[in-house]
Parts: sequence; structure tokens; C-alpha cells
Amino acid sequence: MAASRRILVHDYSGHPFQVQLSRALARRGHEVLHVFSTSFQTPKGNLTRQPGDAAGFAVKGLSLGREFRKDTFVQRRQQEIEFGRLVAREIRAFRPDTVISSNAPLDTQKQIFRATRAGKARFIFWLQDIYSEAIGKIVPRKLPLLGHAIAALYRNLEFSILRQSDHVVSISDDFIPILTARGVDAGRIAVIENWAPLDEIVPVARDNAWSTDHLGAGLRAVYSGTLGYKHNPDLLLEAARAFPGKLYVFSEGRVADALRQRACDEGVHQLEVRPWLPFSDLPAMLSGADIFIAMIEADAGIYSVPSKILTYLCIGRPILAAIPEGNLARKTLARAGAGIVVPPADPAAFIAALHQLATEPAARDAMARGGRRYAEQAFDIEQIADRFQALVTAPLSHQDIKGV
Repeated sequence: MAASRRILVHDYSGHPFQVQLSRALARRGHEVLHVFSTSFQTPKGNLTRQPGDAAGFAVKGLSLGREFRKDTFVQRRQQEIEFGRLVAREIRAFRPDTVISSNAPLDTQKQIFRATRAGKARFIFWLQDIYSEAIGKIVPRKLPLLGHAIAALYRNLEFSILRQSDHVVSISDDFIPILTARGVDAGRIAVIENWAPLDEIVPVARDNAWSTDHLGAGLRAVYSGTLGYKHNPDLLLEAARAFPGKLYVFSEGRVADALRQRACDEGVHQLEVRPWLPFSDLPAMLSGADIFIAMIEADAGIYSVPSKILTYLCIGRPILAAIPEGNLARKTLARAGAGIVVPPADPAAFIAALHQLATEPAARDAMARGGRRYAEQAFDIEQIADRFQALVTAPLSHQDIKGV
């Protein structure tokens, strides 16, 4: 067994699989503090201590004490800096040997990186998205005069931190050419694809107590997750119009509210928008679906990978996805044989595929089996924890933080 380490795992979003990793590392004798944002609106994982958790596992939610403002650049940036300082305070108090940071906005990551280096700890950048690529596409549209300069600043910041990280965990090998082209040492990059917690997202009967009480009796399609700039809610509305059943959207925030209002105004009664559920109810809700829906806009390209697909695979239902070519989620669905993928800019193809799934139960069953089989083969948390532990215990060479 590897010598015990003090590890702080920061997952800004509070998603299910990152905290599963923290629990697995703690079971191996490490002291693990898992921190996340309670202020950021997104579905959360199992973020409280459970009776069977290792003694060395602790979890702590950090709050800004006010609503998180996603819609204004200046206020959002201020809040992300402030949150980074909250994490930095935890780093100083916990004094970890290693910090693993995931899903952090770049202004947050900057504060975390500095605090890690100040404490002479190892820093592992768990790269979920290449944020500066998204900023380069979105900010210039919102701020025409300053947008390109802002995008350049964030590009420099992101790759400066990546170059100086002790290790970079990339969720896709598609990121490697982009990283190495900007000076990230290939020897410091480990590709570990995302997963979902099989032991927590366990399928139950379609007509379980929760789904019987909360969902209709007919055919059910489900979209569960965030709705933001990377998603096209119009696709959900148009799909619902043509769907011979009910399309349930479990999401929150401004885009979800607008979608709910449009469905009401336009009389699209086949679509219902509901709030996120507690994590404990998620398996029963998802098990009540006949078809899952996922989507990401073409602008996201290979730079952003929707992890909700991995949760869907655990349950074992066919997945209809609008995802661009080259995206890892598209490749995963093809490997698993778990669904149908269409281009994001082709709503007609999306609706046709939904009709196909709605009218071909045998095809749905085959895709469902393929998805669950893939999850059982690929989501072994002990094998995944082996790879992270190898990074935590690998020889360490600190680098300067000049320019960060």
C-alpha cells in the first residue's frame, strides 16, 4: 500500500464521480478533504459523510453567501475570484501534500494554484473542459470591444497554469495535441476518461415508487442536467412537439425557466420542466425513463464533454444525443452501442431519431443493454483510483509560478 498522503480534492461543481474518487482514495488510507461550491447551480452528488465512509474522508461545501451570478461577466468573475480564495483558505488550513482541482473557472483555479504552490504541495489540474476555448467563442460576442483581449488573457492564464502543473489529468486524448502545442509537457499528461459511480447510480424497475408517483404512465423521455450556453433548448421544445409521450427536463436556472415559459405559452404540453432532484432520488427518476436525451452545441467541439451521458449509461436506457463530430461523448456512445447521435445543427435528424426510438422497443432494449454493459466494464472505481494514486505518489518536481 502507498504511504498515506493528505489530499485536497476540489470539484467546483460537486458532481457525483469526483466525490466517489475522494471516498476511494480515503479507503486506501489517505486523509482526503473534498471541497465544492454550494453556491454554483448544478446537480450535485452524494456530498455528505455516509456511515460506511473511511475515517480519513471529509467533505466540505463552501458558500459565497449569496446567489451566484452566471449572467454578468464582471460579477461572475468577482465571485469566482472570491470562491478561489475560499478554497485557498481551506488549503492553508488542511496543509495537503496534493491538491487535485476539477471544474474550476480559471479565476478560481488561479487562486487554488497559488495557494497550492505557497504550501509546497503537488498540483494536479483535472482538465474537464478547455475553458479558454469557450471564452474565446462567447465573450467576444457579448463584449465586442474588449472580448478578444479578455479571451487572450484567459487563454494565457489557462495554459500558464497547465504548463506549471505537476500533472494534468485530461479526460480525453483529443486534448493532448492542443496542450502540447501550447507547451504542456506530454510526460505530465495522463488521460483518464470520466465515469459515473456505478455503486450509487443503480437501476431499478421502470415503474418504481418514485416514477409512479411523479411521472406519467406513457412513453417517457428525460433530459437531466444543466442548460446553458452550450445547449440549445429549442431542440427540446421541437422534440417534445413531435414526441408521442412526455419529455421531462430536470434543470434549473434562467434557460430552464425560459424553456418552461415557452412550453406554456406555445401549448407544448408534452414538455415539463422540473427542478433538480436530490441525488438520492436520481436513480429512481432516471430508471423511470424510456429514452435519455443529451446535447451540446457545435461550438463546444471537442473542448467540452457532457458527463451526463455517463450517468445515463449506468441506468441502461437508450440515449439520443445531439453532439458534434470529434467529441468524446459521441465516441463513447459509438463504443457502447448505447444510442443514436446526430449533428447539433440538424433538428430534423434529431426528431427523426427520437421517433425511431419511440417506435422501436427492440432497438431501445439493445441500446440499453449496450450502455449498462459499457458502464460495468469502464467505470471500475478501484482501477480509476489506482491511476490517480499513481499520480499522487509519483516523483515530484515543483515549478515556478511566474506569470500566474
